Amino acid sequence: MTSTPSRKRLARRPDPDGWTHPDIVVETSGALACFTRPELKVERVSYPVMTPSAARGLLEAIFWKPQFTYVIRRIEVLKEIEWTQLRRNEVKSTISDHQVRALRADPSHHYDVERDRDQRNTVALRDVAYRIHTQLRVHPDAGAPEAKYRDQLRRRIVRGACFSQPFLGCREFSADFGPATDRSPIPRNEELGIMLHSIEYADGGERYRWFRAQLKAGVLTVEEPLPESAVAMPSGPWRADAGER
Repeated sequence: MTSTPSRKRLARRPDPDGWTHPDIVVETSGALACFTRPELKVERVSYPVMTPSAARGLLEAIFWKPQFTYVIRRIEVLKEIEWTQLRRNEVKSTISDHQVRALRADPSHHYDVERDRDQRNTVALRDVAYRIHTQLRVHPDAGAPEAKYRDQLRRRIVRGACFSQPFLGCREFSADFGPATDRSPIPRNEELGIMLHSIEYADGGERYRWFRAQLKAGVLTVEEPLPESAVAMPSGPWRADAGER
């Protein structure tokens, strides 16, 4: 007589953070990456590893629905951290709503990119590879079970399908992606300090959220964001068009 495994043995081990399903894992790589520190506004300087905000943006380029949001759990660094410097032509200012309305109202009014151009230095990363672990937080009014969105995401990762080209921090640094492999993270421990967790966009401007980041055996575990009062940011207008409202 064949024995049947007990219900207790078949039960899934509960996640310590309360998630019902295991993490969905995707690997990504690219020749260049720049995960810009938002506190450095003139010259672009990258964090040494991918930020949760950048990982979320990459996943949304692969598969996005308004019914759920990504919760990044861990980021594994699969290649040694290497730096490079670039000089690129960029525009000095960001176009505002006021300028857009002026361009639409008066065809003779134009934006001269040559006069607004500036050459800036970028401290970026080269030859990068990461393994992203994520969960899906489905909204109460989604109208479909979480399993549906998880299966859709898995299929797109396997096929290499995406809504738009994923990138590594900057749009010109395109990313490859695919299913997880058995590659080991780099053997590196480092205190990374305060790192950008996410950016929330509202009518009043951008709201930055931070967390205390630490690389342990090549793995960045994404902790809960710090209280807003824990990190002081410079005051004053953040964007070139802040006064044109």
